[in-house]
Amino acid sequence: MRRKKSRLQFLRNRARAFAFFVEDGRIIFFISCVVLFGAAILGRLFVLQVARHSEYVELQARRDAGLPIPIAPRGRILARDIKSPDVVYPVAVDQDVFTVFIDSYLLREEPGGRVNKALVKDPKRVAEIAAKKLEIDEKNVYQKLTVPVRAYQVLKRQVPLAAVEELKLENLQGINFEREQFRFYPEGALFGQVVGFYGFDADQKPTGKYGVEGYLNHLLSGSNVASISSTEKTPFALPSAALKGFDVALTIDRTIQFAACGAIQKHMEEYKAKSATAVIMEVKTGAILALCNTPNFDPNKYKEVTDIGVFNNNAIFTPYEPGSVFKIITMAAALDTGKVTPETTFTDNGILRYGKFTIRNAAEKKYGVQTMTGVLKESINTGAVFAAEKVGQEAFKKYVDNFGFGAQTGIEMDTEVSGNISALNKKSDLNLATASFGQGFTATPLQLLSAYAAVANQGTLMKPHVVDYIIKPDGTVEKKQPEVVRQVISSRAAKLLTAMMVVVVKDGHGKKAQVPGYYVAGKTGTAQISDATGGYGAKTNQTFIGFAPADNPVFAMLVKYEEPERRFAEYTAVPVFGEIAKFLVNYLQIPPSFKVDKK
Repeated sequence: MRRKKSRLQFLRNRARAFAFFVEDGRIIFFISCVVLFGAAILGRLFVLQVARHSEYVELQARRDAGLPIPIAPRGRILARDIKSPDVVYPVAVDQDVFTVFIDSYLLREEPGGRVNKALVKDPKRVAEIAAKKLEIDEKNVYQKLTVPVRAYQVLKRQVPLAAVEELKLENLQGINFEREQFRFYPEGALFGQVVGFYGFDADQKPTGKYGVEGYLNHLLSGSNVASISSTEKTPFALPSAALKGFDVALTIDRTIQFAACGAIQKHMEEYKAKSATAVIMEVKTGAILALCNTPNFDPNKYKEVTDIGVFNNNAIFTPYEPGSVFKIITMAAALDTGKVTPETTFTDNGILRYGKFTIRNAAEKKYGVQTMTGVLKESINTGAVFAAEKVGQEAFKKYVDNFGFGAQTGIEMDTEVSGNISALNKKSDLNLATASFGQGFTATPLQLLSAYAAVANQGTLMKPHVVDYIIKPDGTVEKKQPEVVRQVISSRAAKLLTAMMVVVVKDGHGKKAQVPGYYVAGKTGTAQISDATGGYGAKTNQTFIGFAPADNPVFAMLVKYEEPERRFAEYTAVPVFGEIAKFLVNYLQIPPSFKVDKK
């Protein structure tokens, strides 16, 4: 009985469900949806397997032959010229090159679609001319013409437009041409690590790599959509210019880049250094005017690079222990908290002990009673420790964070790193002491320059950027606006610190950074490089960072040399800074701060 009841209940439920669909035509609607969905699938299969079957077979044949699949033109990367605002210089641009190939579709008889050798009236002549123009083997061309084994057979890739135009004039039977995207870098190595290059990802798909090419690949690449041409057998004519990638105009000035890169390269050889870096920034906007590293690479020849480490931009990718240039950050914190003034004194005995660890000044000097200005002028390690201990580790760490250390700046270039300030998270008098003069943590050159620019900008940290504006495919221009990150110290503290930094250049280790007629503010740093054991050897990184004019700052600049043979930054980075700064005040037409006595 129970089974009969359950069966009856089951049938009643099915009847109710059926009645629900029948009511108000719901079952008709349901059946219609199923039919339409099935029709859509069948329609798609018909297009793929019947209507456009030959086109897709042709596409596969082209792929098998190694012919390029044309994609939307990539956007240009442009450099500016401050002297001529309406002039831009391409530093990355698509160049018209072509793949030349034997197209057997041009040799086919209409009935049957088979290749007829007789259709090539003079294959020897065709092979001779094509081989000569393309500088390839004539016998190979002749064989491909007379014994075609594929629908398409590549003769040569990346053929210049001029050679293609000459071949077209010959009207050679069976020879066809396909535009191929080729990325050209007119400035070569000058912008190599700024722009990166156009290469391939892990799946062998073309993409931007490193620099601006990598970071803004989504804007530069446009839309990779292609359509079949209805008028000729050669497929993939691009449908419209609207698919073109965005053009990207950089803040970098081509002339300044040339001057700065040339200066650091020349002196790197003189100092026998391992590497060199220079970065120049507009103080009030965060715009990068120049960014140079050497060794560098030519993106036109990136496949020839044997050490892939050269692709990395040292200004954003290679953090290091900055050394005494960090004393400016320490003093900024001490001044802003009111723990010291420029005239606050302390007594230097030349040595500090923390358990089994000892801190000494450079060259083991003792300075006796010194002011905080004297600490910067003489670059006294123990004086920096004094100022940091006045601030305290918790507050000191907060200032380090606020200045942007331990975080990426967000500049529009690929492979930026954040550095490592984790040592300051641990409560330790020793860690605070070593950090006060730039040891025990790492920072990138760009982070350091941004921090100095904040001091120059009355305590306001700006976000560094290399993009000035973008041009959309429809011609619309989108300007990049300067971006304030935060106020890191008060305007008063920034002005006091600037005056102290002017003394460093005028009377301290930064004398060779002086520019006649201008007040220059800055600080040297000669940092020992840690070895594999965690200790410090004789090799050093030597840095000078400064800005000018100190009374109304326009630019901030960092110059760094890795492992030069000379002992201190005073004899390497400082004079190179001075050389470039003299060029900048003239090029940018910056009014002098005071008259120079010509006697």
